[in-house]
This record gives sequence, C-alpha cells and structure tokens, in this order.
Amino acid sequence: MSKRRLGSVRPPKRCRSDMDNTSTSDIVIINGNSHPDLANMVAERMGIKNGGCSVFHKSNRETIVEISDSVRGKDIYIIQTGTKDANNNIMELLIMAYACKTSSARSIVGVIPYLPYSKQCKMRKRGCIVSKLLAKMMCTSGLTHIITMDLHQKEIQGFFDIPVDNLRASPFLLQYIQESIPDYRNSVIVARNPGVAKKANSYAERLRLGLAVIHGEQKETDADEVDGRYSPPPTSSTRQRTTSVSVGVPEHIVKVKPPLTIVGDVSGRIAIMVDDLIDDVQAFVAAAEMLKEHGACKIYVLATHGLLSSDAPRQLDESPIDEIVVTNTIPHEIQKLQCHKIKTIDISILIAEAIRRIHNKESMSYLFRNVTLED
Repeated sequence: MSKRRLGSVRPPKRCRSDMDNTSTSDIVIINGNSHPDLANMVAERMGIKNGGCSVFHKSNRETIVEISDSVRGKDIYIIQTGTKDANNNIMELLIMAYACKTSSARSIVGVIPYLPYSKQCKMRKRGCIVSKLLAKMMCTSGLTHIITMDLHQKEIQGFFDIPVDNLRASPFLLQYIQESIPDYRNSVIVARNPGVAKKANSYAERLRLGLAVIHGEQKETDADEVDGRYSPPPTSSTRQRTTSVSVGVPEHIVKVKPPLTIVGDVSGRIAIMVDDLIDDVQAFVAAAEMLKEHGACKIYVLATHGLLSSDAPRQLDESPIDEIVVTNTIPHEIQKLQCHKIKTIDISILIAEAIRRIHNKESMSYLFRNVTLED
C-alpha cells in the first residue's frame, strides 16, 4: 500500500454517549450558608455531589472559608442567594470566589438567584448606586460569570464587567396560574402600581386575560430633609456679568399623589397581582383591601422572590389575600410555618439547566424563548 493511500485511511468515528455531552467530572458546586437546600437540589438534579466547602464565622464574626476538595483547573459554581442577612451573604460569596481564584480554578460562576441590593440601583439624594459597587466587588473577587434571576431592573446587568445571565421565573408562575388556580379564565391580572404595569400586561397577554392597574400607590416618599440642596440660590445686589432671570430659579411643583383608585373591572373576578419581589407587604395588603372593596372574589399574589421581612407572615395571614406564591430563590420555610397561605415553586431545574448549558458551551437561547423585556 502506498504512503499516500495509507495516509488517506481515517479511523472510525467514536460514538459520543450522553455522558460526553453532559460531562460533569470537572464541575464543582459549592455553596455558602444562605440557601444550602437549593444548592443540594441543583446538585442532585445534575447528578453530581456537592463540593466540600465549609463557611463559618469566628467569635469576632469574621468569615472563614475552607474548601476541602481540589478546584485546580475546574469549573466552580458558587450558589449563594440574598436573604435578610444580605451583608454576610455577600462576604461569604466574595471570600469563596477569591479562595477559588487563588486556588487556580479555571472559571468561577456565581449563581445568585436573588441579587442583594438590587433595589438600590438608582441615585437618590447624596447616596450612591450600591448595586454598581456590589458588581465591582464581585468582578474583583474573581467571578467570571453571573447567573441570576429576575433582576429588579434589567439595566443592572450593565454594572458588571463579566457576562450576566438574567433568568426568568415567569414560565413557572404562568404554569402555576394555569394548573393550580381554579377557573383562572375568570381572572384579571393586577398591577399594584403603574411601575409593574408592563410586567402585568405581559402576563395578561400570555394568558389572554384582562388587566387592571392600581393607581396612586401607598409608598413612603423620601424624607424631606433640610440640607444644602433645598436652600434657595443667593441673591446679590452687586453687578454681575451674566444675565439672570428676573424671577429667579423656578421651583419644582410638589408632586401630590392621587387617591388610590383601580383602573379596570375586578368585580366578581379572581385578582392576580404579579411582581418581582415581596418584602414589605404593607403595599400588597393595602392593594388587596381595595380589590376586595371593589368586588374581587379571590386574591392571589405571585412573585419571584419572597423575602418576607419583619412581620410579613402575620400581616399576610390577617389580610384578605387568599394565596401568596413565590419561588425558592430565597429560603422562607420559617415564614411558611407562620402563614399557611404561602406556597413555593421549585426553580432548581432551571438553574441546573443553565449550569449544564454554560459548562457544555451551549446556547442559552432556549431558556429565553418568548421572553420579553417586560418579563
């Protein structure tokens, strides 16, 4: 056989098994103390063992991280969500990420179902944009990718210098409405304030239901403090080179909120309020009382993140709300014991699929099918 002919012989192609497509030998999942149950559920769905990582606090409240398994050259996925103990959650995440970075991990992906400080994404008075500061800290710690869910504002992704995948929980909530709310065709999607109207309209269009908006939300405004910004400009009798307006600098007209009203018909129908976060429930309770006064027969509240701070379970239990449905991005088992109306939807399968696709360098487009900016 000639050399040319011998060189043309190709070895048979090896059949790729399912294990080749979803190789998990170099995946390591670790977690802090914020939500170990969710981390175990994700690891179980992926068929891998949760990595050995101990996170504890010394007597002086310093955070200590000990990683028992080797992470050299591996893809690390740190599952750490935000809870009511947000500051400790953040420090645990940063220290775990930096520990993996200094241990020569190939990539470090932060899986943060609920991003803390996401509501502080706008400049207010003499404060700062805390979510941007947090993004800078995460990038500096060594994180190379972020997986999160339903950011309070989509523009927060621009604060990061690394890729951010903002997953959506709306398919799970829509499925719950269709399968678990009896006679949901007689429902109306309610936005508890005009700021949630776009999200509520997206749900209404998908379910082909009506829409109602509560106008004049009961929200505490920023306290009117007497500081330098409210002092009038100085008046001077000396001659100036610049031309001034005779009436001086015009004042802003005081914003007066209208009385709480409902735009839309909810009489005799099931009212479903949708939002991204339930924390302080006073606004939800006030909206539910108004819906009840206007004839709503049942009231549901659906949200992605159930932080439920302070005495939220007691307020919800005493309110006219019939059911509160949230996902398990934040642990709330104690709150469920205090209020039987709270129901939980498991989203661990979505996080596990996102991790699998990122690890196998597959497209994430499948997880964002039919997703709009309003979701």
